[in-house]
Amino acid sequence: MSGRIVIFGYGPTGQATTERLLAEGREVVVAQRKAPASLPKGARFVRCDALDRDAVIAAAREGEQFVVAIGFPYRGDVWREVWPKAIGNFVAASEATAARMVFVDNLYMYGPQSAPLVETTPLTEYGVKPAARAAATRLWMEACVKGRARIAALRAPDFYGPGVGLSFLGDTSIGAMAKGKAAFFIGSPDIPHDYAYVPDIGRAVATLLAAPDSAYGQAWHVPCAPSRTTREVLQMAAVTLGRPLKLSILPAPLLGPLGLFVPFLREAKEMRFTFDRPYHVDASKFAKAFWSDATPFEEGVRKTALAFRAAAKG
Repeated sequence: MSGRIVIFGYGPTGQATTERLLAEGREVVVAQRKAPASLPKGARFVRCDALDRDAVIAAAREGEQFVVAIGFPYRGDVWREVWPKAIGNFVAASEATAARMVFVDNLYMYGPQSAPLVETTPLTEYGVKPAARAAATRLWMEACVKGRARIAALRAPDFYGPGVGLSFLGDTSIGAMAKGKAAFFIGSPDIPHDYAYVPDIGRAVATLLAAPDSAYGQAWHVPCAPSRTTREVLQMAAVTLGRPLKLSILPAPLLGPLGLFVPFLREAKEMRFTFDRPYHVDASKFAKAFWSDATPFEEGVRKTALAFRAAAKG
């Protein structure tokens, strides 16, 4: 399909999607509360608060399809309130405009699992943040079942890439290494863990925007490079940076005590299940329907490390 695309949110995945669509010759409208510091040629900005339903519907009317790539502060009390409300607003926008929606989602809604994650894994009632994402998921799924909206969710694990600071492979790890410091990690760095490369997420969003209606009303997992341990991934970054790998590790059992003093660690406690066991994402459904050649870690980590080094020098 052709036509203008509205992208709600201009964080890492919103930026990657914008770049991908512009490279394909599409027009892009970026919608969020504050104007980005800069937008590439071919993109324009409209002001919109995701929690204002009328504003969301008005922004959605700017394009033929829209992408939801928003984020909220990493706090359970905030997520419990805002995620169902925001997704309800986007569902209303899809219904009011008849525009298709691609939701860039995470994997929290599955809760603690020990097997590889598949799109049919039941939704959880666990915790605060996972339960909030599950509640938001039920809203858009119900709207699709009832024929009120056309929505596809693209679910990704922890992501990384050039310029991605808020990531296990971001400012506190590869970014710190680029400054000559030790990489910081919570839990064991020797457990296999899937990471999604942000440009691959942008590519997958573009794929779903061009897909037929039969791809909607369901969730898709973005393809990732074959699983590696975080230590292996960080070692690749160390090689690129020409430095020995130095790791500062916070044992997961300390999240509780330290969380009394550090808000982020308090919020990370309920998410221990994402890094205290092998974390594998099965993307075979997407691979069979579209493509499976995710960016290898060797390429993605190298580009990420070089970007952090350039930023550190700057």
